[in-house]
Amino acid sequence: MRCADWAEPVRRRARDLLAEILDAGTAVTLAPMILRVAGRYRGEHALGLLDGVLRQAPRERLAPLLVSGDRAVRRFAYRLAVEEGSLSPVELARAATEDDDAVVQGRCAEAALAGGVHAEVAEILLGGRNPQARSAGVTALRRLGRPERAVEFLADRSALVRACARYVVRQHGIDPLPWYRTRCADPGVEPGAAIGLGECGERADAPLLWGLLEHPEPGVRARAVAGLRRLDVTDVRRLRPLLDDPAPGVVGEATLALLPSARALPEEWLLSRLDAGRPRWERVSAWRLLDAHGDVVRLRAAVPLLGDPDVRLRTWAGHAVRRVVHRDPRALRSPEVAALLDRAGAVGR
Repeated sequence: MRCADWAEPVRRRARDLLAEILDAGTAVTLAPMILRVAGRYRGEHALGLLDGVLRQAPRERLAPLLVSGDRAVRRFAYRLAVEEGSLSPVELARAATEDDDAVVQGRCAEAALAGGVHAEVAEILLGGRNPQARSAGVTALRRLGRPERAVEFLADRSALVRACARYVVRQHGIDPLPWYRTRCADPGVEPGAAIGLGECGERADAPLLWGLLEHPEPGVRARAVAGLRRLDVTDVRRLRPLLDDPAPGVVGEATLALLPSARALPEEWLLSRLDAGRPRWERVSAWRLLDAHGDVVRLRAAVPLLGDPDVRLRTWAGHAVRRVVHRDPRALRSPEVAALLDRAGAVGR
């Protein structure tokens, strides 16, 4: 820590001592502290010492840092490993699929393919749980000349992976749109196929997605709504019943789709959906749609929620009231708004 001290004599002495004691063994123990200090003003000196020691250390000394519970340490260690070429493409691919940090995933996936694409490496990446690894593996299929394998990922749960799969198949002269249409007409359609049709389809494809709103799988229903939103197709009458869907994900997607048309939904009906006896996701949906009504309607919804047991709803309501007070003084001229603010003050007390 004193390597970044404000006093130069202290700083200089600390740096000399650190240079004396820092070796391949102590570097592993001190790495977390050094990386924290590195973020401070004048903290880069200790980081430079750590970098120099570890670059000269045997590979096995770096191994504990690659599995450290400290994310910053793992990022630093994998950066060194990639730059020094101390891990094989297969090892890098496995790290990309197993580490839970997106930075490590991306760095290792890219490095695993940097020296050329090997089928074994690509398959490891394709089996990854995270989209960083899978998208890298799918993209590698283009260089391997295997578009048929990429087709399997057109309905992936990740938008990034789906986009990469469409890129690969198009590079080999395959139009993914007919595939999506066929899948969405099948009762066994995957959720990713429904949103995929919305991502690359046309408004004329909307009937296929409307037909999926009653699918037994909640994931398919939710993704079908998301697909309609991507196609910029909205029908308030048909989407409104989905606000009562038993699946929170469907209600959330229906809310997003209805936000631009929120004023077409009856205010009183939405206010009734804020009732504390309703499921939380329905109350959140109602708040978001009432908030989209703007101004006075937002305030009407907010005041009763100021004492609500739900922390998030209570916080949103408080922000809405303060917004009226601080940002829209003209609204205070309205008798209704003044009465609501008086009530808000009483609730606040």
